[in-house]
Amino acid sequence: MADDALFLGWGPVVRGRELKAVEVFQETLTYYGTLQQDGKIDSFEPVLLAPHGGDLAGFILLRGARSSLDEVRSSEEFQRLVARAASIVDDVGVIDAYTGEALGQQMARFRSVSEELGG
Repeated sequence: MADDALFLGWGPVVRGRELKAVEVFQETLTYYGTLQQDGKIDSFEPVLLAPHGGDLAGFILLRGARSSLDEVRSSEEFQRLVARAASIVDDVGVIDAYTGEALGQQMARFRSVSEELGG
């Protein structure tokens, strides 16, 4: 399993768009399932958060090789789904993420830079 990931987070559903939100969510999961079957991503994990008064309502973590994730992220279909989501939920964001060995590499880089800067 690859240690690179994409974190796709979103906030509350725009009032009155709840049914469309469910539709787009299912469309998105189907798309990610196809990406996984085609070997373009290793896995994906959708997570919905309980109401908590914050801005994050849920997220999906896509796992795969960085080059594959970059290809997915720049694809027309991915961009279309993100645009659809952004029209029905607030605060949509797509962020590079790191787990496992990739996390270790990021922390080593952080430590090295911190030592260079004396902090």
